[in-house]
Amino acid sequence: MVRQIVNIDERKCSGCGLCVSACHEGAIGLVNGVAKLLRDDYCDGLGNCLPACPTGAITLEERDTLDYNESEVMKHMKKQEHESKHEHGHGDEHKHEREAPLACGCPGSNAKSIRHDESPAARPYPSAQVTSQLNQWPVQIKLIPVNAPYFENANLLVAADCTAYAYGNFHQEFMHGRITLIGCPKLDEVDYSEKLTAIITQNNIKSVTILRMEVPCCGGIENAVKTALKDSGKMIPWQVVTISTDGEILD
Repeated sequence: MVRQIVNIDERKCSGCGLCVSACHEGAIGLVNGVAKLLRDDYCDGLGNCLPACPTGAITLEERDTLDYNESEVMKHMKKQEHESKHEHGHGDEHKHEREAPLACGCPGSNAKSIRHDESPAARPYPSAQVTSQLNQWPVQIKLIPVNAPYFENANLLVAADCTAYAYGNFHQEFMHGRITLIGCPKLDEVDYSEKLTAIITQNNIKSVTILRMEVPCCGGIENAVKTALKDSGKMIPWQVVTISTDGEILD
């Protein structure tokens, strides 16, 4: 199967191991002090390891390789979790029973409940109205036209679609004054970088804000924007903002 997968330039690798930690699927390991792709079928091709590499040794390429084996990745991650618990002690013996098992190979699919402050002071005023800050349509990266007139002199917000649900003040704090593009590389299973490169290259973009979730699969959307900025050859101010699964800004 021809699909997207990581490629590691061993000549650039410093052996820091940051990519190994970033690859939650366990596809990458250090061999004789150099990072290597150990299992093609463990690599989902989303590139969460790319931002972690300080030397730029990791890139994405399309080549004929094994399919991503989600079921085997899930088994591997469960095994690693089990070994980690035994290595560091069980701690709360009942905690593991309360956690839902992984739904797929991505740690972001772990199910959990989120509790919010239910005090009267924390509740929104019943009659309060929030005005939408959406400035254009469509918003999906796959559907948005490259040469839409609203891109001229635009500040872009490229957001993982989950961020709008996780962060309560999404409209006012992030969408206001920006053109919004949303997507999910995990569900769409596409590389957005080509489309984003065309948008940035063919329009006068003033700035780019990347809004992602803390989960590893969101590294795909961050990497796509960074690749697009680089390939466009333009010097445009950009920033990355990460949202936790319980709705807090992490950086």
